[in-house]
Amino acid sequence: MGTAVTVIVPTFNERDNVAELVARTTAALPGRLAEILFVDDSADGTPVEVERVAVDAAVPVRVIHRTANTGGLGGAVALGLAEAASDICIVMDGDLQHPPELLPRLLERHAQGDADVVGASRYVGGGDSRGLGTRMRFGVSRAATWLTKAMFPLRLSRSTDPMTGFFLVDRRRIDLSTLRPQGFKILLEILARSDMRIAEIPMEFGERRHGTSKATLRQGATFAAHLARLRFGKMSLFAMIGVIGAIANLAIMWLLTTLGMDYVWAAIIGAAATIVGNFALQERFVFGDMRTNARGLGARFLTSVTFNGVEAALRIPLMALMVETWHISSIFATALSLVVAFFARFLFHSLVVYAPRRRRGTDAAGEPPVDTAAQRIIRAIDAEAMRPGEL
Repeated sequence: MGTAVTVIVPTFNERDNVAELVARTTAALPGRLAEILFVDDSADGTPVEVERVAVDAAVPVRVIHRTANTGGLGGAVALGLAEAASDICIVMDGDLQHPPELLPRLLERHAQGDADVVGASRYVGGGDSRGLGTRMRFGVSRAATWLTKAMFPLRLSRSTDPMTGFFLVDRRRIDLSTLRPQGFKILLEILARSDMRIAEIPMEFGERRHGTSKATLRQGATFAAHLARLRFGKMSLFAMIGVIGAIANLAIMWLLTTLGMDYVWAAIIGAAATIVGNFALQERFVFGDMRTNARGLGARFLTSVTFNGVEAALRIPLMALMVETWHISSIFATALSLVVAFFARFLFHSLVVYAPRRRRGTDAAGEPPVDTAAQRIIRAIDAEAMRPGEL
């Protein structure tokens, strides 16, 4: 009978593919204890079609319909991994571009015992990516793969296709609570956050039968932001917002000085505007997962604005000193001072603004505090800036 397996199929408007996918999947797994679990975000009646097909299917077929598309396709897969009946899970798309006939080969490769993840690769010997369609899509896919491998040269050294959506994974080797999926690339999330043994089999990526591709420019931007977050942790998003704030700061300062305002007053106004804007963006995109256990919004805002105000009060005179003594451009001096201030801002927000609320004399778990300030700083740098990095 072999190892039990759950085939997880995330779907978004794939109603026309359900019957054929179930038929080909069950035909590929004869005599094996298996189930097919659809995790659906559709608005085209896909869940109804799954339930209809399930009545006569040779293996159990279930569907979980999500009312909120949290995390996109990656979030659907994470939910499927949590709800699967088996620890051995195979993830595949619902558009039939991933051939179900490869399911036995994935299981056979895993049965050799030297891999926790087995990916179906378009780029390993015998693989084929012609199903991507246009040369543009092929080029974008290859470029994204090269970029990803360059960002994680150690963890992905044995993977030719970390972007594949067709793979087997042993759920017991994943801490599901650490996954923060965004967009399509859930395998990248798993490999980046876990120390996994990787193997691959070749795959001929098929042509889409029904429906349309879900790849969009917005998905590309989501991937780029997610890759940065995986590689550098919260610090990368904090830096991105800092860059936006710095550009806004410089633009405001340039405009005001062009209109004749003294550069010091222009710098003060630019700093005030970007302090408020940066706080709003950090609340939404950087520290959103820490807000629940932190102090209230008003306290966070006042603490953040006060620190940034003090930092600006110290930074701006330093900038003026550089201008007057080094005779450099005020714009360049401001940019240099913003880079220096970045690390202090990140550590302060991680350790103070969004720190969990504590009862007097205890830590967050109710135990007496034992860490020194230096230890907390070191731990914050490691947890927030480096995870899941390769030192």
